Amino acid sequence: MKKTKKKPDAAALNSVLVRRPIQRCFPIFIFPTFVAFMIGFLYPFLKGIYLSFCTFTTPRDAQFIGFSNYVKAFGDASFVHAFGFTALFTVVSVVAINVFAFAIAYLLTQNIAGANLFRTVFFMPNLIGGIVLGYIWSMIFDGVLRYYDTYLLAKTSYGFWGLLILMCWQQIGYMMIIYIAGLQGIPEDMMEAAKIDGANKWQSLWRITIPNVMPSVTICVFLTLTNSFKLFDQNLALTGGMPTAFQEGGEIINTTEMLALNIYKTFYTGANTRGMAQAKAVMFFILVAVFALAQLKATRTKEVQQ
Repeated sequence: MKKTKKKPDAAALNSVLVRRPIQRCFPIFIFPTFVAFMIGFLYPFLKGIYLSFCTFTTPRDAQFIGFSNYVKAFGDASFVHAFGFTALFTVVSVVAINVFAFAIAYLLTQNIAGANLFRTVFFMPNLIGGIVLGYIWSMIFDGVLRYYDTYLLAKTSYGFWGLLILMCWQQIGYMMIIYIAGLQGIPEDMMEAAKIDGANKWQSLWRITIPNVMPSVTICVFLTLTNSFKLFDQNLALTGGMPTAFQEGGEIINTTEMLALNIYKTFYTGANTRGMAQAKAVMFFILVAVFALAQLKATRTKEVQQ
């Protein structure tokens, strides 16, 4: 019997022919991006870590002094207070933003009239820059609070809730879009099967909707966590860290000052504090990275594989 030769698969042949020139030209395409990454991110990042161990006015006159900047940073009462204030603000904002964003997204996926218009309106605040938002809400709060003989900068609690309202107003619409995408991705046959089995809306929400939307929860919690920790421009424009308080040693602390603003002010206080500000920035990066990675690991374990 004659052995018939198998004809090569056309799809596989085309795939090989397409991939071969791409593989050959891979270094040419990746090199510009790699160079940009090295110049724009990796070199400044490593340089910043080195400067955190130095005293300097400009990077060219940096002098290595070891861990002195880190010791000073840990002993800075304003930095410790800023960390506590930022941590508290982050916890409250993450919960508030995600709860309201999910609730609005859930309502807007229930076939109500004008849903697309409401989505657009809720998303619009995210298009406004943080500095502009800060000044807009500063004027709003001043107008409202002065009517009641109080001021936004008079008490730490006013500044805290003012920052929280601003953050929620800006971020809820963006997170809402992500939750809507997750809700629309839930298989309809799964929801219909739950109805046939007699599940009410509350049971369907907790047993089917939320478990299936956990990938969106992971993304939204990650974004709100990192955005809250890194909040700078809104803090600068709305409160500027005010009001001030005095510690026992006579040290002045800005009670609504968050970590990013504290690092910024430390850097521009004087030439002798720039190394300490750089050390604070390195610790700030480590804190955000640790919390973000821990959150990702915790929420991904709750995701349902469809």
